[in-house]
Amino acid sequence: MSSDDRKDPVADKDDLQRAVEERVAAAEAAAGTEPVINAPAKKATRAGTTKAAAKKAAPAKKAAAKKAAPAKKAAPKRAPAAKRATGNVAPEGVETTDEQPSTASSAPEGGPTTVPPVVAPAPIAEPGDPSGAPAAPPEPPDPDPAEPMTPQAPADGAQTGVAAPAEPATPPAPAAEGAPAGGPATAGGQSSLVEVGEGDLRAIVDGWSPDPHRVLGAHEAGGGWVVRTLRPDAVSVAVLDEDGSRHDARQVHPGGIYEAPLPQQPGDYRIEVEYPDGQGGTTRYTVDDPYRWLPTLGPLDEHLIREGRHERLWEVLGAHVRHYDTPRGTVDGVSFAVWAPGAQGVKVTGDFDYWEARAYPMRSLGSSGVWEIFVPGVPVGSRYRYHVLGADGVWREKSDPLAFATEVPPLNASVVTESTHEWADDAWLADRASGNWHERPVSAYEVHLGSWRQGLSYREMADELVDYVAAAGFTHIECMPVAEHPFGGSWGYQVTSYYAPTSRFGSPDDFRYLVDRAHQAGIGVIVDWVPAHFPKDEWALARFDGTPLYEHGDPRRGEQLDWGTLVFDFGRSEVRNFLVANALFWCKEFHIDGIRVDAVASMLYLDYSRTEWLPNKYGGRENLEAVAFLQEFNATVYREVPGVMTIAEESTAWPGVTRPTHLGGLGFGFKWNMGWMHDSLGYVEREPVYRSFHHGQLTFSMHYAYSENYVLPISHDEVVYGKGSLLRKMPGDRWQQLANLRAYLAYMWAHPGKQLLFMGSEFAQDSEWAESRSLDWWHLDDPAHRGVLQLVTDLNGRYRELDALYAHDVDPSGFQWIDANDAAGNTLSFLRYGKSTAPEGVEGEDADDASDASRSALACVVNFAGAPHHEYRIGLPRPGFWREVLNTDAEGYGGSGVGNLGGVEAVAEPWHGQPYSATIAAPPLGTVWLLHEA
Repeated sequence: MSSDDRKDPVADKDDLQRAVEERVAAAEAAAGTEPVINAPAKKATRAGTTKAAAKKAAPAKKAAAKKAAPAKKAAPKRAPAAKRATGNVAPEGVETTDEQPSTASSAPEGGPTTVPPVVAPAPIAEPGDPSGAPAAPPEPPDPDPAEPMTPQAPADGAQTGVAAPAEPATPPAPAAEGAPAGGPATAGGQSSLVEVGEGDLRAIVDGWSPDPHRVLGAHEAGGGWVVRTLRPDAVSVAVLDEDGSRHDARQVHPGGIYEAPLPQQPGDYRIEVEYPDGQGGTTRYTVDDPYRWLPTLGPLDEHLIREGRHERLWEVLGAHVRHYDTPRGTVDGVSFAVWAPGAQGVKVTGDFDYWEARAYPMRSLGSSGVWEIFVPGVPVGSRYRYHVLGADGVWREKSDPLAFATEVPPLNASVVTESTHEWADDAWLADRASGNWHERPVSAYEVHLGSWRQGLSYREMADELVDYVAAAGFTHIECMPVAEHPFGGSWGYQVTSYYAPTSRFGSPDDFRYLVDRAHQAGIGVIVDWVPAHFPKDEWALARFDGTPLYEHGDPRRGEQLDWGTLVFDFGRSEVRNFLVANALFWCKEFHIDGIRVDAVASMLYLDYSRTEWLPNKYGGRENLEAVAFLQEFNATVYREVPGVMTIAEESTAWPGVTRPTHLGGLGFGFKWNMGWMHDSLGYVEREPVYRSFHHGQLTFSMHYAYSENYVLPISHDEVVYGKGSLLRKMPGDRWQQLANLRAYLAYMWAHPGKQLLFMGSEFAQDSEWAESRSLDWWHLDDPAHRGVLQLVTDLNGRYRELDALYAHDVDPSGFQWIDANDAAGNTLSFLRYGKSTAPEGVEGEDADDASDASRSALACVVNFAGAPHHEYRIGLPRPGFWREVLNTDAEGYGGSGVGNLGGVEAVAEPWHGQPYSATIAAPPLGTVWLLHEA
């Protein structure tokens, strides 16, 4: 037990794991018993189950769970299979309805009430086709009827055993590097020496067997072999062996388990199964057997998952399309694997079994906590979910935590997908790999994909958005979260499927196409990533296996009260693995160039927005587990994907956010400069007459500008929730507002740090941003707004051309004040320097002088006063001509035209501590850039 510095002890994850293992051991020791299930009765449990029957069944199940297995009463009569299936199994082309008459079997008072199984065939082959080549599955009923099934006690008097003994399947040899594990188990042979009893069969049918493959599939039995298969609602079943022989199977459990004896070990066999056709007849299919296949995870995968070090987790968990060559041809299907260490049973269900959740119980792979099955014949595009019997005895219906695609919200089933995209961005990736973004231009355009221009798909954005961003000169697109989320109003910051791009705009390959197209246009793609918290939706990560699995178990650490979300358990290695692998997944599978981590401050502090909180082991407020996670995330990403940048949205003074991890820092490449953002916006929101009293808000940022590697963000958070647009923050009439905005943007681009500008601000959108509608593109019909867009385009153009604006963003040698103290004039001026281009072979003081002289030099003068400053003298470090390369008051931008006629001449008159000086015209509410002409 862990006290967590409190009087009342709290179970930690080790205690919980031991408790779960004890319960599992107790269940296995009690032969024939089943777990106690307390799933609440539903209004309509399954098709054909009445509300009254559901209520009646619950106490019967509890009683059955307490009784020992041996003594059984006579079983209640069951309807013939063909009749029971009528109206429930819908062959292709036959319409069905969800409202079915109840066919629940009658039972003595106080005895169990059973519901006849209702299940469609597995992915089927053409009737009579001995090759077993899979055909498309039939259409499932609509609406989706999926609900977790309540496990039922077997009917009294049911068969008590099977003639053939069994033993666990032989574990597979490790898969070859680069090849998937798995394959038909018959290749290695599964011998059986363990008795298979009624409890084993019941556990499989009810879905709480940890190893259905121990019973199902091919097993040695005395002098021969048996094949057992699970085919609910089948009329007849036979095994078709590789040699062409046919072996009839008998039903050994009314839940749909069949057994066929064979004289020798079967080869590449198939199952011939006959189902009712819903019209009084039957239809025969030839299908493959999911329970003859070895696990698709190898021992190394299991070990790495246990250790929390599987950095390619997405390659083994989730739903993967597999293709296996067998003597009877290629077998196509999908392997499903999910981490649920506390679960007592897991079943996969989907379009391929009419969402009945009875045909495919999964096997547990032991201490790794992974449940797995390979289902032949499942096609790409199939929807699926997991039904998880939690450690608390409750069935939960869950989407796949590693789903690679999902239904379009508000629907939430996971979708099987397989990428066919062929990348064409080799040149971009080769250039990106050189890294060193601290000395390269980064001007990011932040986009909410759903509201930039509503109605566009990923592929349409690949043309329109990319072309627009390229024309405006930005170097990167930063997308607000693209991972799937159920509520559009969260803007993507409440993620439910971390491995799936939102399906609102197309498929995962469509998103790949968007990234590829951006790269070919020379534009990088950054995505917002949300590892701090996740929503409480019951179908997603919350209490996934009946325990606080992904979230911290103590609400004082496991809940984020401000947002109504849950907080990841950063102290659990498997959870850290899930998140670190997710970051690598976006970088490797989608060629993402940067990951901006949201809400880092909420992760770092245990008392963040809390009145009740638990201190760390030293009594402090720092979340040590979250610190370790962020260090692991950054170190892993920078090691595995050269050239990718990581960015922290961290709003406090936490030291060392961008310091390397080996020096004790968090290891981020950049940090959002939230202080500069708040201070500078606070300054420009004031009327010019008051600005002189707040001049320090502009100059204070240079006191800490080099304490971290900064990005200067004007993000979505500053133009929403009543804050108004960037234009509306500016005081004065419309001309003054536009002039203020132009001057502010040019000041921002000249300030040390990389730039980020939220969409709409580049053309001075007047209204506040709303995710429910498109940007106000009609503004571009106004020359004044087109002028702002032209200014931003020119700012980006000069920014890329002049290394003085980016080469020393993290080096103090690249900045020098000219005059930081002209508060009375609402004016500040400074110099930016580029890299040295001194010739080789020059040494000593001559080399230093040559180095200084060879660096490009740019003077920036910002006048936030409402009137121009004529004959305004500034000190300059070099003599000669300083060309005016940008003036925000130019008439082409909508300004008044106050300028310097192309440039100024610096003369040998010391000023501002510089050996030279020049007089300039500083326009009203304007910014001027002057570049020294060598």
